[in-house]
Amino acid sequence: MDKRIQIVTLLAALLLVILVIELVRRRRLSERYALLWLFSAFAILGLSVWQGLLEKISKLIGIAYPPTALFLVAVVFILLLLLNFSTVLSRLQDETRILAQRLAIIEAEQAEPEALVGAADEAQQPVSQHDQLADD
Repeated sequence: MDKRIQIVTLLAALLLVILVIELVRRRRLSERYALLWLFSAFAILGLSVWQGLLEKISKLIGIAYPPTALFLVAVVFILLLLLNFSTVLSRLQDETRILAQRLAIIEAEQAEPEALVGAADEAQQPVSQHDQLADD
């Protein structure tokens, strides 16, 4: 593998590691997702450093140029991350819908007794003289 490509890949992987650590430190990325990103970054880092493994993988897949295999591995990791995020997003959407339905049920249950109490209060209020005169 060309040294320039190896250096660029190393720098990109190291930059990704630093970025993920900084995002976790600032509480912008949870540890669960940070582990996925760090695993991806270290896999790219390992493949860029260990040239023999990358060449074996590229020959196994049938890719003539090993750095292309490195980017193929990176794309596969990204697709797996996107699949993971899609499943998490789907679960969160379902949970949000269920919570909204439960909240609507609770609000409806609280509104019913208030309506009954309000109707009972109106029925028990004494009739004022003004109301009696208006009825006559």
